[in-house]
Amino acid sequence: MAYDFDVVIDRRNTNATKLQKYAGSDILPFWIADMDFAVPDFILEPLRERLDHPIIGYTKKPDSLTHAFQRWLAHHYGWQVPEDWIVWLPGVVPGLNMAVNMLGSDEQILVPTPIYYPFLDLQENTGRRQVAVPLAFNDGLWSMDLTAMADATTDRVKLVCIANPQNPTGRCYSLAELQALGEFLERHDLLLVSDEIHCQLILDKDKHHLPIAHAVPEIAHRTVSLFAATKTYNIPGLGCAAAVVPDPDLRARFLATRGDLVVGPGPLNYIASEAAFNDRSDWVPQLQATLRRNHDLLKAVAGERMTRMEATYLAWIRIDDLQLNDVDGHFESHGLGLSNGAPFGHEGYVRFNFASPKPVLEEGLQRLVHSLKRS
Repeated sequence: MAYDFDVVIDRRNTNATKLQKYAGSDILPFWIADMDFAVPDFILEPLRERLDHPIIGYTKKPDSLTHAFQRWLAHHYGWQVPEDWIVWLPGVVPGLNMAVNMLGSDEQILVPTPIYYPFLDLQENTGRRQVAVPLAFNDGLWSMDLTAMADATTDRVKLVCIANPQNPTGRCYSLAELQALGEFLERHDLLLVSDEIHCQLILDKDKHHLPIAHAVPEIAHRTVSLFAATKTYNIPGLGCAAAVVPDPDLRARFLATRGDLVVGPGPLNYIASEAAFNDRSDWVPQLQATLRRNHDLLKAVAGERMTRMEATYLAWIRIDDLQLNDVDGHFESHGLGLSNGAPFGHEGYVRFNFASPKPVLEEGLQRLVHSLKRS
């Protein structure tokens, strides 16, 4: 079946966060990480069927969801995960905060930057001090600087937090990189939380996502790996995530932080994620093909400003030479709503979400051409 990712869908009157930020203006939103593509019918139909029942009450997690997730991990990554390793959550970000809350109040976290901005909110949310270490940039790619990370690691640092694939730089880490990180964790006796939400959004045809706890099994006992179908299938409004925690003692510590602060997903959330994990259609490959095309269209405009991407639909674009006093205001004056790099821990960049139908993207790119000209 062929899916049409170039249909322009009117999202007005849905209270969409992406649009509400610029309500009443002609600014095109390419900022927040949701896509402007229709959710496939194999997810919508089970939701419609559930809504035929007149009561939507408190709902326990269905066993079928866990089994679907287990089959999904086995199918895509050859990873056989026992049911008791899996902890269901309302989203990846709550899982990040739960993982950090496993630490003592005087213990610290190490975060390679730039990174998805909720990672940089962990210090304020949990009271655990954050040590930010810049990623290295070589030959057009960002990578973890393990030497700098080692220099920043003190006796108080107990946990490393990464995104794999990396957001916002679009890296899909290689086995050698993950093995080197594993050796670093072992050497310094550190835990790891890995956000793997973009795992199916691989653009580089020569790359494959590698879940670190499976690819580097000797550190599995140190890891909390976070997965969700919400980015791939454009259902972020139906939050549902799974933490895979192989070590029973670490899993008990992780669960102990939950308390009454982190509630479970709702019934529609469970249904949507189960349908996504059961998907074996051609929808994801067609989505990837569309994102590769959009990437190329954006690259033709942004040129060398744009970091070479391997994964995600979020381009990282250098703008430091423009010497802007007001980054957001500058792009908004050209009709573009982009994400400023500063909240990701790296000024001088913007993040551009190119998961849009071609007509919308092409209009945005016309505006981007003018916005990148030095005044």
